[in-house]
Amino acid sequence: MAWYPDAVKMELQPESDKQEAIRPTQFIVHSIVAPWTARRTYEYWRDSTNLESHFGVDYEGTVGQYIGTETRADANAGANRRGDGTGAVSAETASNTKATDPWNAKQVEDLIAIGVWLHQRHGIPLRICRTHSDPGFGYHSMFPQWSTSGTACPGVARIRQFREVVFPGIVARATGKTPAPEKPSKPTAPTVPVTPPKEDSMPDLLTESSPTTAEVPAGKWSLLAMAKDSALLQGPCSYSVTAYATVIGAPGTRVTGRFQDLTLSTKRPSLDLPMDAGVIGPDGRLDVALTRPGKLAKDVQLKLELLATAPVTVTYRVLRGLVWR
Repeated sequence: MAWYPDAVKMELQPESDKQEAIRPTQFIVHSIVAPWTARRTYEYWRDSTNLESHFGVDYEGTVGQYIGTETRADANAGANRRGDGTGAVSAETASNTKATDPWNAKQVEDLIAIGVWLHQRHGIPLRICRTHSDPGFGYHSMFPQWSTSGTACPGVARIRQFREVVFPGIVARATGKTPAPEKPSKPTAPTVPVTPPKEDSMPDLLTESSPTTAEVPAGKWSLLAMAKDSALLQGPCSYSVTAYATVIGAPGTRVTGRFQDLTLSTKRPSLDLPMDAGVIGPDGRLDVALTRPGKLAKDVQLKLELLATAPVTVTYRVLRGLVWR
């Protein structure tokens, strides 16, 4: 495994020793939708979820590394590790609670430096990924194969910075060229660090799981109940949550999911567009993961429905996320 020399090593166990080896061919950047330090991101990966990134980049210029870059980390869905052994290196970056702020100057510098090291250490080519499996540099929302249920990560402002500042900066430094100065009319990277939000904006960690034997009939939308009831959350709150489910059924059965906001006073649901959750494999099992960020009013509940092309059974369900109240 490989460790970036300018990172603070915060090794996640048992993942660091037990997860499969990869040959790194991509670098994918994320926003974690929280103003966390690199240490706090490490604690979240360690204590609250079975997901993780290789790096955490905070507002203050600290880079944490949690897993060696030649070991699989689980932040990029289909890019984590492919059948040929290639995989993506991931970096979560601190953001505001809506993931709308740009990277500050320290974060831009850290991302450029990591990118240059990955190019030199692993030979990741100096290009933006052309497809989901193409070697190069990218951001989380670039391809649907990198997110099981769709995402806007790392946010509009940071996507613009990636294309106009971060990636050109990686290329310029890696090739020994001087990057062109930024035009004042394009303030993509602030000249002063963005002040992290106050501690009272920190989210609560949501985590619950339970076995079940919930039946989903063919061709009928069915609510996925969690440990308490069919509501995943109730407002008022802002949130970013992921619902996981283990689905058992006939191989080849396609499973679809959709979130809904149910207004309690009217009993009227507001339905999201359906999201493809995958197809049950030859072993008769599909692990579903569907993510949604948003806000709920006081009398609104967040729910999730599943639809299958043949009868299936949900045998386990997990809900994890961040909630701001």
